[in-house]
Amino acid sequence: MLVRRLCTALAAVLVAGLAPMPSAAAVGQGWNGRYTVVTYASQKNGTSVAARQPEGDLSAVYTFATACAATSCVATVLDGPAPSNPTIPQPQRYKWNGEKWTFAYNWQWECYLGDSAPRVFSPAQSWVSYTPQPDGTLQGSWYTDILSGPCRGNVLMPAAAFPAP
Repeated sequence: MLVRRLCTALAAVLVAGLAPMPSAAAVGQGWNGRYTVVTYASQKNGTSVAARQPEGDLSAVYTFATACAATSCVATVLDGPAPSNPTIPQPQRYKWNGEKWTFAYNWQWECYLGDSAPRVFSPAQSWVSYTPQPDGTLQGSWYTDILSGPCRGNVLMPAAAFPAP
């Protein structure tokens, strides 16, 4: 009898372990629809000379759609302006990690050295993240490591996404 109960309990544990994890969409964290995405470049900081160069905030409207598998969700940018830097991977795909949407990528940072100087492209790695807020907005940041060249260092900018009409 004891062996039978142990086998039944073990079978229940094994079956529960095979059940899919709840998806982000199932817990209300899907990123769907039109959003105004703002990167607060005017508030950037970091060790790169690029962090100290004055720049206005960047804003555009994008359409997102979330697709979930058994244990993961990805929000893909379906529509919106293309980035001015063609080395940023397209389409942008944000992965849900249980707390926030993240997008990591390698690209070429365009280092501005003045109006009369040619721009220098340097390898860079960026990590963008957005955390859903109770009011339907997302708060986040864009962090970049510029790996070489005259802009070598890091840049951190606050970011946010707001539902667009």
